[in-house]
Amino acid sequence: MKTFAGIDKKYAGFKNASILLQSIPYDGTSTWGKGADKGFDAFLNAAENMELYDIETNQQVFKRGIHILPEINEKTSPEAVFNSVRNNCRELLKTDKFITSFGGEHSISIGIIDAFREKYKNLTVLQLDAHADLRESYLGSEYNHACAMYLANKNTNLIQVGIRSMDISEKQHLNSDNCFFARDICGRTEWFDKAINLMTNEVYLSIDLDVLDPSIMPATGTPEPGGLTWFETINFLRQVFANKNVVGFDIVEFAPIEKLISPDFLVAKLYYKLLSYKYENDQYRSRKKFYA
Repeated sequence: MKTFAGIDKKYAGFKNASILLQSIPYDGTSTWGKGADKGFDAFLNAAENMELYDIETNQQVFKRGIHILPEINEKTSPEAVFNSVRNNCRELLKTDKFITSFGGEHSISIGIIDAFREKYKNLTVLQLDAHADLRESYLGSEYNHACAMYLANKNTNLIQVGIRSMDISEKQHLNSDNCFFARDICGRTEWFDKAINLMTNEVYLSIDLDVLDPSIMPATGTPEPGGLTWFETINFLRQVFANKNVVGFDIVEFAPIEKLISPDFLVAKLYYKLLSYKYENDQYRSRKKFYA
């Protein structure tokens, strides 16, 4: 049995785990850099070398239990992947455990979000991404990575953060009031409250790693210059977790680069940070701001 960060089996079994980790190593619709199907193993390898005490939240969140599920291996078509992922997520949501998913490329989020919005009727989807991903279809499929947020935009309250690249066809679908372009927010914090105030109480978080600047995250299929940095990203996310009920999240588009291990470690650290924020002690959660 694979375990996250080499944690003891008593924390890694399904029965005792509060957190489920689902790998979906699908890279079938990527149109430039490939390799997101190899991200999960690199992520786990880096996590093996990560300290499991989080200084910021003063906890060891792995003791909540993190169970790695069997990976979803459907690859026959984008449509088949969508159906497989959605059906799997529907079943996982019945467990009332905290569901986290790891791509693969961003098309895997379409089925996950569809399952979550069936359960949570007033759902906000918070997308951190360099790309708008609002195309109705691309290369003959509505389940392409370039369409990752089209249905979420129609069926949920979509908040987009870090966007700095889009096709003109996407402009008609963009809700500019809910979109925080990278050029307007990088290096600032005043937008945090505005973004959070636009959210409903229940939030699903989807992080495409190309939202981060390529100087710290080059290991993605389509790195875009001008992205977010580490501390502004985690400061914002801590605020989201403190003020809203984050019901699940995914991390996608991690394409490891051989012999460049810093991005691997960043992804492992980011995943663990998100869990630490989710289960942060109430005395910290009651504080409304964590930034200057």
